Amino acid sequence: MGKLPSVKVKELVRTLERLGFFQYHQVGSHAQYKHPDGRRTTIPMHFGRDVGKGMLHSILHDIDVTDEEFIELLKN
Repeated sequence: MGKLPSVKVKELVRTLERLGFFQYHQVGSHAQYKHPDGRRTTIPMHFGRDVGKGMLHSILHDIDVTDEEFIELLKN
């Protein structure tokens, strides 16, 4: 398991959209993203703050992406 970097919400959302996810619902500061194949996750939309490492790991687990794959996607 690779070491997850600190990421801002905008970086996370941009990466999800590159993977084919789209925002389909939002209540307050929590947006739900969905992929056409059925995968879903909820993102806390606290702009300007880093997503916590535990939360990021949970999101990656929801969308079935490994830490290493996510790190590679961030680099591109």
